[in-house]
Amino acid sequence: MPRPIISDDPLYRLLRESKIDEFHQRIAAGETADLKGCDFRHINLQNLNADGLDFSESYFRQADLRGVDFSKCVNFEGASIHSAKISGARFPREIRADEILLSLEHGTRLRYT
Repeated sequence: MPRPIISDDPLYRLLRESKIDEFHQRIAAGETADLKGCDFRHINLQNLNADGLDFSESYFRQADLRGVDFSKCVNFEGASIHSAKISGARFPREIRADEILLSLEHGTRLRYT
C-alpha cells in the first residue's frame, strides 16, 4: 500500500491550509486538483464541496470531515478515515456502513461493494 503523499499540487495545498473558499473558487474557474493518495491528516475540511473530486487512496486520519458530502466524489476507494470527525458526513452509497466503521475505528482502507 502506498504511503500518503504531501503533494505540490497548489489546490491540495489550499486544502492543507483550510482555505476551502479559495479552493472552490479555483475549481469553479476550471482548475483541476490531483488529490489521489494525498495526506489529509488533522486537516479541517468542513464545508468542502467534494463533488467530482478523486480521493482514492487518500489518508484522513483525525481530519475534520463533519458535514462533508462525499457521495458525489469520483472515487473514495482505498481512503482511510481513522479517528476522523465524521458527524453529518455522507459517503458514497457503494460503501457499506460496516466498511466505514472499520475504517473509522481501525484505519482499514474503504472498499466499494
